[in-house]
Amino acid sequence: MRPDTPAENVDHTAEAARLERTAGLYPEDAEALLLRAAAHLELSGDRPAATALYDRLLSSSKSLDNPHLVRALKASNLWEYGHEAEARAIIDGVRAASPRDPAPWVIVAESLESHDELEQAQETFTQGVRLLLTDVSEPPYSTHPLLFGRHRVRRMLGAPHDEWDTFADTLHSMPVSLDELHDPKRVWSLGSDNPAELEAEISRLRAELGAYREALSRPFPVAVLHWTADELTELVTAYPSLSTEYPSHEEHLATIEASLRELSSSGTPNLGIVTGTVPSYEAFAASEGASPADAALLPQYATTLAARGRAAAWPPQRGAGCWCGSGRAYDDCHGAEPQ
Repeated sequence: MRPDTPAENVDHTAEAARLERTAGLYPEDAEALLLRAAAHLELSGDRPAATALYDRLLSSSKSLDNPHLVRALKASNLWEYGHEAEARAIIDGVRAASPRDPAPWVIVAESLESHDELEQAQETFTQGVRLLLTDVSEPPYSTHPLLFGRHRVRRMLGAPHDEWDTFADTLHSMPVSLDELHDPKRVWSLGSDNPAELEAEISRLRAELGAYREALSRPFPVAVLHWTADELTELVTAYPSLSTEYPSHEEHLATIEASLRELSSSGTPNLGIVTGTVPSYEAFAASEGASPADAALLPQYATTLAARGRAAAWPPQRGAGCWCGSGRAYDDCHGAEPQ
């Protein structure tokens, strides 16, 4: 999707079909690609077809990276077209499995919330928060929606702030506070008969959601290629001419960070990092009828990986680990300011 193509003008059925074809060409990326295809089918209104894709993933002989996420998405989709009992059973199963990934918790809790099961939604958000964030001083960015969703539901229930709500407040960086953003009166105002109240609330919503709308209309990221130490050793051993491109792994990592900072300072948005593997790169070179030793092929390989949904956003969010895989927080690793 290009920046000048509004999200509402996307042919979701055609995009789903394209992603399914791409998944057939790149089976190692099939899970991510088919989940994106299912999302487009949901947006197109073909929810049974989306369920079929979720079932296809869950019945695959290949182990999934995140089966709980697939089940959560399936449950949310099923409930939207009348299969409440099955959806509830799946949600109960996801909660009982206690996944360590926050995404399934958020999806099933929001599904309950969207069907006015606010108490159940609060319990689900709270269960996920306690499991993933107890004794965590700096929660990973991926867990923020758990805290924000819990805050929102409790606000709707009229519950008093507790320590987790306060924690959510400290993480929220938008100009509009969470208390105002989640104020039930704002929701009620959308049903007002007063044109002035409606116009004021619509203006606020437009301002708050502008950044999210812009993000949804972006193309795949401008991505820089990253090799782990073992993969880079294998690459330059097999193709010695690439040692000019990659004198050492340390220099390679430093070059990635410097390149991304330069792109960012020049105003380039939507930056990312893709991690390559030698077998994948060799397969790409073969598909292009080129030699893997050709350094000019490397940027094309990075772009292809980004188009397949393999890019991780740069810079990592506050509290997230460094993109290099060191295990340290980004701010204490490649994100640290030069001394």
